[in-house]
Amino acid sequence: MNAPQPITMPIPGGIDPVPVPRAAVPRADGRVDLIGLTRDQLRALLAEAGLEPKQAKLRAKQLWHWIYNRGTTDFTAMTDIAKTMHPWLEERFVIGRPQVVQAQVSTDGTRKWLLRSDDGQDYEMVFIPDADRGTLCVSSQVGCTLNCRFCHTGTMKLVRNLTAGEIVGQVMLARDALGEWPSQPEGRMLTNIVMMGMGEPLYNFDNVRDALTLVMDGDGLALSKRRITLSTSGVVPMMERAGKEIGVNLAVSLHAVTKEIRDEIVPINKKYGIEELLSACAAYPGANNARRITFEYVMLKDKNDSDEDARELVRLIRHYKLPAKVNLIPFNPWPGVPYECSTDERIQRFSDIVFKAGISAPVRQPRGRDIMAACGQLKSAAEKISRAELDRRAAEKQAALG
Repeated sequence: MNAPQPITMPIPGGIDPVPVPRAAVPRADGRVDLIGLTRDQLRALLAEAGLEPKQAKLRAKQLWHWIYNRGTTDFTAMTDIAKTMHPWLEERFVIGRPQVVQAQVSTDGTRKWLLRSDDGQDYEMVFIPDADRGTLCVSSQVGCTLNCRFCHTGTMKLVRNLTAGEIVGQVMLARDALGEWPSQPEGRMLTNIVMMGMGEPLYNFDNVRDALTLVMDGDGLALSKRRITLSTSGVVPMMERAGKEIGVNLAVSLHAVTKEIRDEIVPINKKYGIEELLSACAAYPGANNARRITFEYVMLKDKNDSDEDARELVRLIRHYKLPAKVNLIPFNPWPGVPYECSTDERIQRFSDIVFKAGISAPVRQPRGRDIMAACGQLKSAAEKISRAELDRRAAEKQAALG
């Protein structure tokens, strides 16, 4: 059998399509996974399978509760559904979870899971516990569309987008691992979600939106939109739409304040420059002093960490009148990377300049470095790649993005 040929996957926002393999791979047993489906989709699926409309509506409501509120994966445990119907459901449907290939725990308590989809694709998620919160870092793609040069994930080829079910499935798997079913707002360990794992969320907009809609549903997983943050490297055409249709907190991977340096380390800047990006931030729906935009800024030695860089960052935030805070991120190294982390003294000096201007600029403490779970380190395949191959992949991605 011939291998599936790459076909173009349109990216929203008027951006050139990126060629990726998109062959659909159904489950080997022919059953349909219910994770990721809305109530209406559940009802339509049940009706298509043969239930009459009123029964399909009732069963969809029951299934929704058991799946998203109770975390149930076994139809026989659904006590308000007739036992005679359990075999009918089991024959046609499944309530799945991502396959766990590897689970690691850092010395600081951070957890990282290497997950595998039904079609054999690997991706990762990370849970970061703190005293007052627990944050799940969720992936949106297998690989990444972009090629940010300091980011380990950015060296990967984009394989495909994750489905809404695969995205929300990460949250449900974390709930399983933490023993947090049935769903309840109080006393949770998992309190926050950040779309900061593998991939660029705004290049998988529809699936990310649909997954987060399920996560925020008050009758299901019930996480508040104020506890969810979506991070983008600067896909400007999709930012306003994200604010209107998803409405979660926005984080922007800024990482530099000059065109020359941002072009190098965040090459999407060549398509959407700093001025265009910051204008989109200023127009982001819902942004205010109570819901500030977070600028992520990885600290790279002698690259973006000077006093002049700090002052220019302050100037830009003031110029665009942005309700903002800045997360300063000590660079997390990985094999083969050409950058070094700024010294502790330099990072503190940078932070002090921004703080003195009245803008919050905390230094994020690295978490999970020993298991390659820290910011910018996620990369599911333990492959060794030459510098020439990294450069070739980066050039290929940049050409596709225009």
